[in-house]
Amino acid sequence: MALGALPDYPWDLMVPYRDRAASHADGLVDLSIGSPVDPTPRIVRDALTAATDAHAYPTTTGTPALRRAIVDWFARRRGVTGLDEDAVLPTIGSKELVALLPFFLGVGEGDRVVHPRAAYPTYEMGAVFAGATAVASDDPDEWPERTRLVWLNSPGNPDGRVLGVDELRRAVARARELGAVIVGDECYAELGWEAPWQDGAVPSILDPRVTDGDTTRILAIYSLSKQSNMAGYRAAFVAGCRDSIARLTTARKHAGLMVPAPLQAAMTVALGDDAHVAEQKERYRARRALLKPALESAGFRVDRSEAGLYLWATEGRDAWESIGRLADLGILGGPGYFYGTHFPGHVRLSLTATDERIAAAAGRLRAAAGL
Repeated sequence: MALGALPDYPWDLMVPYRDRAASHADGLVDLSIGSPVDPTPRIVRDALTAATDAHAYPTTTGTPALRRAIVDWFARRRGVTGLDEDAVLPTIGSKELVALLPFFLGVGEGDRVVHPRAAYPTYEMGAVFAGATAVASDDPDEWPERTRLVWLNSPGNPDGRVLGVDELRRAVARARELGAVIVGDECYAELGWEAPWQDGAVPSILDPRVTDGDTTRILAIYSLSKQSNMAGYRAAFVAGCRDSIARLTTARKHAGLMVPAPLQAAMTVALGDDAHVAEQKERYRARRALLKPALESAGFRVDRSEAGLYLWATEGRDAWESIGRLADLGILGGPGYFYGTHFPGHVRLSLTATDERIAAAAGRLRAAAGL
């Protein structure tokens, strides 16, 4: 099936709101895109520098040191035991993997790809690229026959929703009934804020409490963009089902999809150091503690958002109206429309702005509330 016409890129619709917000006397506060603003840790940059003599082609599978670092990280940080080096694979960021995974797994016309109701739009685009049909549903009982791939996102983007062990088990059981591959997109897993998800308690879909030790047709995706400020490195990985990893490895070898060797070295170091992750989390914790009550004082209700990089908020009006109100305060957010059809009254605000800009946004919101 040939790739048909694609929808316009939704963020292009934000240009007039960006211009409106940028005209604020104190300047723009851009909370629309979750792109890190803090420095990449020095140990990561030093590892990259030391590895720049990269005269040979890198391996698609990753260096033995990187594969071992991924396995060790899953055991140490996520409570996932039983993985080996053949069950992990580095990728060029997580977005290309999300977009290409249905195609590489053989999903095609007539098949269904399930994703959350409030969803990162690339899940749907991956289905489009493969010629399949995307289905937005959070209820496993609703997942239709011919579902070949299920996406979970915990903590969620945009809503910060965390799926507990029981919810993950239910989803895995239903996917097994359907014979579908199920994938947990877990890129925000280190950023739990509210009980019981703080202090690294966000469960992985590969957790033995979820899988009962059987990872057949179960995958987890993780990115170093958020925890290590490595968005510009395009550093991510997938782990789990050995058969699925083997298929992806073969497809990626044919396509020439390889993480550059210096980046593999940087990833290895980043995965082995927990101190910089904790430091970055505290930065985001402080920003959230400032921005969330300011939003609430200005008439917004913050829903979910118990983990992750975003506040998912509504003031009970159409999202574009809220985006306009925020733009008049010099604040740029993202409308719920960009994340599916089910949340037309929500906006997403990112914590990825400097301390000074977050403080500016909080001050403007409090002033708008007369505080």
